[in-house]
Amino acid sequence: MVGTLINVAAILLGTVIGLCARKGIPQRLQDTVVNGQGLCVILIGLSGALKTADVTGMIICIVTGGLLGAWMNIEGRLNQLGCFLERKLTPEGAPSGTIAKGFVTASLVYCVGAMAIVGALDSGLRGDHSTLISKSVLDGVMSIFFASSLGIGVGLSAASVLVYQGIFALLGMWLEPILTAEIINEMSAIGGLLIAGIGLNLIYEKHIPVGNLLPAIFLPMAYLPIRALFG
Repeated sequence: MVGTLINVAAILLGTVIGLCARKGIPQRLQDTVVNGQGLCVILIGLSGALKTADVTGMIICIVTGGLLGAWMNIEGRLNQLGCFLERKLTPEGAPSGTIAKGFVTASLVYCVGAMAIVGALDSGLRGDHSTLISKSVLDGVMSIFFASSLGIGVGLSAASVLVYQGIFALLGMWLEPILTAEIINEMSAIGGLLIAGIGLNLIYEKHIPVGNLLPAIFLPMAYLPIRALFG
């Protein structure tokens, strides 16, 4: 869990810096920063998605995962949690801000990438925290920019990272034999595509329910063995 705790600390530190930098910035500049962030997130996501070696498999996983996620209403539950946190943290009578949006957006960005899964496994199984330390630097820098535009909700996403990566670190003994290099590559590609969707949500008003697509990330663990069996 050491690597995960470092990651959590980096997100919290970045959030504090971003909130301090946010003071005095006109709204039009904050809006411009959000759009710039969206473009960067799309680029990061597409660069990962293009690494797929099986586009058909990606489509199958996205469609199937989307059906599962919509049935479980993952997006709705994430938003409910974000709105609950916003109600608890917003002073009575004060206008509601972007706490829910910051929490959901940052949680998805920090958790859907392959570095979160592979890094947590290395950290839990071999005590190798290098991947998560590298991820911590990236997440910390992104937290500065996210918090400067989306507010304190970005810092709350540290709890999502703690739980998500902690599960992989603790269950690594059972998961490592399943996660071959090919499976990790496809999981990373699907995660990249979802990250691109998050970037589009930052720019456009039309909302892509990325939370409902989260199960797609894990479906290569089933799809690739089935493909090999019948291939």
